[in-house]
Amino acid sequence: MTHTSPDSTAASGSPAPRSTARRPVRQLAAASVGNAVEWYDWYAYTFLATYLADQVFPEGADNSLVPLLSTFAVFAVGFFMRPVGGLLMGAVADRRGRRAALTVTILLMGGSSLLVALTPTYAAAGLLGPVVLVLARLLQGLSVGGEFAASTTFLVESAGPGRRGLFSSFQYVSTTIGQLIASGVAALLVRVLSEGRMESWGWRLPFVLGAVLSLAGFWIRRGAEETRDAARTAERPPLFEALRRHPRASLLIGGITAGGTLAYYTWTSYLPTYAELNADVAKGDALLASTLALAFFAVLQPLAGLLSDRFGRRPLLLFFGLGFALLCVPLLRLLTGSFVSLLLVSCAGMVLLTGFTSISAAVNAEVFPARVRAAGIGFPYSLTVALFGGTAPYVGTLFKEWGRAGLFPWYVAVLCLVSSAVYLRLPETAHRPLER
Repeated sequence: MTHTSPDSTAASGSPAPRSTARRPVRQLAAASVGNAVEWYDWYAYTFLATYLADQVFPEGADNSLVPLLSTFAVFAVGFFMRPVGGLLMGAVADRRGRRAALTVTILLMGGSSLLVALTPTYAAAGLLGPVVLVLARLLQGLSVGGEFAASTTFLVESAGPGRRGLFSSFQYVSTTIGQLIASGVAALLVRVLSEGRMESWGWRLPFVLGAVLSLAGFWIRRGAEETRDAARTAERPPLFEALRRHPRASLLIGGITAGGTLAYYTWTSYLPTYAELNADVAKGDALLASTLALAFFAVLQPLAGLLSDRFGRRPLLLFFGLGFALLCVPLLRLLTGSFVSLLLVSCAGMVLLTGFTSISAAVNAEVFPARVRAAGIGFPYSLTVALFGGTAPYVGTLFKEWGRAGLFPWYVAVLCLVSSAVYLRLPETAHRPLER
């Protein structure tokens, strides 16, 4: 592990950074509030997918699933900008500091959310509507990819000794709060507005709100303290240094993430739509069950983070991976048309999923050295999420169109089993010091 002495810091002409350990609440707020806003903007698209499908994409002559498939395809396209965002914004975080990257990502998300709100319908502007929506989603993908890279490193580097798991858990606490707000706003609008008003203009309101919230998040982040050592910030690591010098670590991030991201997006984003398509659950009931399950999920994260600080990361990862491999198929088969069945299945999956989400940020940060930590995490993580998480709604809907909806739970189970094999061989890093 490399240490920077006070003399070398002074010689560089850069003041040493103030200790973040004395201001943990402020650091958590700066990362978490901004992250919640970022993910609210990202997830609002998911919860309003059926309305976007009706308004922006033309319906196929013989298949009513064509608009929904097109909307989820755009959802997946946004994910494929995330590796670019992870690489570029990760490099900014490694070169200019974590705070600089975090302020850029939230402004980018606010602008792209406003663009979604202003997307013209297919009836009004023809192909211009889908083009604008794709552009907005690409910009959102760029922002979210950079957000994870910067906020992951910022949170874990802000933690005191023996608290990296706890601080790591706030990555998904804030992500879930953003998703919870998006789900809650969507559920509220569905219940308050008529179907005609929702289809006409109601679906635009959450995206306008997201643009406004992004400005608030930007203001909060400006007051955060930098966690990157001042002497190290003066370094300028090449863009692809993490991939070139740490190829094994990059592959390890992919193996750790693959099963987790597929299970995460299946349970937290696609499950309401899956329940509508395969169990005839009413749209309003599906959104409400998802909202309640997400609130339960957020509460679990810090508890699991604390457990990982005491007992290690690997036991929790195996609890998630093997649990999902064994129970994913039975859980999804339990879905019926009732609200209660969906809520119970959602909450059961959230318990298992917490073994991954609560410590994902800590595990990733502990793999790479400080010099290339943000970019090293950002690219392989976001690429894996794009390949498996971003395509989950599309693959699930495609199986339904092919008349093979029952194959999708097996797909999730097998990939979680593959990641479990990686977890078994993963070195335990919970009690090792983190390079600064």
